[in-house]
Amino acid sequence: MPVYTIETTYRLPVFRQRSYDAPTLAEACRLAIEDDDWEKEARDYESAGETYVTGAWEGADTAYSGPALQVPSHYDETLQRKADHFEVLLGLVKVLAGTHDAAARAYWADRAALAAAKAEAILAGARDPDVDATQPRAHILLSFDEQEARAAVEEVIANDDAVTMSPASVADSDVHAACVAVAAASDLSEERGSALFRAALAAIRSAEQRLARVKEGERRGREKEE
Repeated sequence: MPVYTIETTYRLPVFRQRSYDAPTLAEACRLAIEDDDWEKEARDYESAGETYVTGAWEGADTAYSGPALQVPSHYDETLQRKADHFEVLLGLVKVLAGTHDAAARAYWADRAALAAAKAEAILAGARDPDVDATQPRAHILLSFDEQEARAAVEEVIANDDAVTMSPASVADSDVHAACVAVAAASDLSEERGSALFRAALAAIRSAEQRLARVKEGERRGREKEE
């Protein structure tokens, strides 16, 4: 049976209570934050945080002596789970807000539903929901928004003497139409194929390394038994 070394952690609040002369509450808070004298600190053992996993390794007593294993995110601290998932939710909101094609919206709506389910699990303190095998996880290779295109317009005009108009002359409708046209005309099939090939090679290397670690763990186990 495999053996794993698991590092778990909990946060222990350390606090102090000190008075500050200040004209406002905001100024008093600023003084407290900037105060680096913690000589009279106290530990609040009754308010210790949850226990969560901060590291995992194959084998016995192997912490930080080999490659760390990827721990399922629902064993992370709840606050960190919320922070990590916020970026995912924000990205989905931005994509859905900028997508007008019905098929594309349906594609991203399915993924938004999965993300919402995970967010609900985090709020409930539950494990991550199982990913539906029929809904493969997508990896976006390239994206840009119209604000980035607007910034590019300003940069081009500033550095190209042949362009005499001002950035304000380029309307938002011009930027939108240009982005739609460029996205429709771009063919990234070669780049996509190359990315898939590199992903396949990386997956094979990852599997080889994982199997090698398993074999090494089994070998060490046999040596201990002998």
